[in-house]
Amino acid sequence: MRLTGILPPVAMPFDGQGEIVYSAIAEQIDFMVESGVRGVVAGGSTGEGHTLDSDEFVKAMHAAHDAARGRVPFLAGLIVNSTREAIRRIRMLRGLNIAALQITPVHYLFKPTPDATVAHFKAIAQETDIPILIYNVIPWNYLSVELMLRIMEEVPSVVGMKQSSGDLKSLSDLIAGVKPRNLVLSGIDALLYPGFALGAHGAISALTTAVPGTCVKLHRAVAAGDHATALDLHRKLGVLWNSMTHDNLPACVKYVQHRQGLGMFHPRAPMDRVSEAQKAKIDVALDALKA
Repeated sequence: MRLTGILPPVAMPFDGQGEIVYSAIAEQIDFMVESGVRGVVAGGSTGEGHTLDSDEFVKAMHAAHDAARGRVPFLAGLIVNSTREAIRRIRMLRGLNIAALQITPVHYLFKPTPDATVAHFKAIAQETDIPILIYNVIPWNYLSVELMLRIMEEVPSVVGMKQSSGDLKSLSDLIAGVKPRNLVLSGIDALLYPGFALGAHGAISALTTAVPGTCVKLHRAVAAGDHATALDLHRKLGVLWNSMTHDNLPACVKYVQHRQGLGMFHPRAPMDRVSEAQKAKIDVALDALKA
């Protein structure tokens, strides 16, 4: 199945002590599937995948995979700092039916050369036959349009990317430059509508986790050429997005989910929990979105 449409990342449910409540993952994925999403992603930024140790990573991937129950494609996210660790974690996932791997460039301070970055993804691709999506999100290791196009050309297993910069021009350039077999997914929450209008194949982003049903409506409206509806949804989503403080975005996402009937969970320390002031702003924006 081609990975298009709304593909929300799972917001990892941590309890008050920072432990994963694995049983709550199914509730969240049911909520997403019932909203009409086209896939789910576990282990991304919204899911605080960078905080998961190896044991937690494996358990969370299995819990999310099993909760999806084959109803929609399952994608596994890797936020790792070395080629060796990426390969090690991929080996941990053997036996799961994974539609694609969402993999960041290395995210520590030091930046590999373009040749080393190509070699990184080539080595990962040689380890698995699972398609790979580049999760282009690391500020000091942000891959250029030219480099991503080169990686997809030289490493055919890299089938696409999630572009998470707010730079709409780079998203447009990628859409114009990729081959028909490749995917360009948007992670630009504030600009989902123009991204879809430009031809992005779908989205993996915090808003798609917070309000998957609205994002599905937006994507479908653009596909149908109903730009009046799409623009209205874009404006309402913009108000919600601006109410969610980005330093503790996963906490805000979990609160928005809670307001729609899911359990209330927290971020993992030291990320701040959602404050009462944040809740008040989110409540106003969410009520307007529902209107």
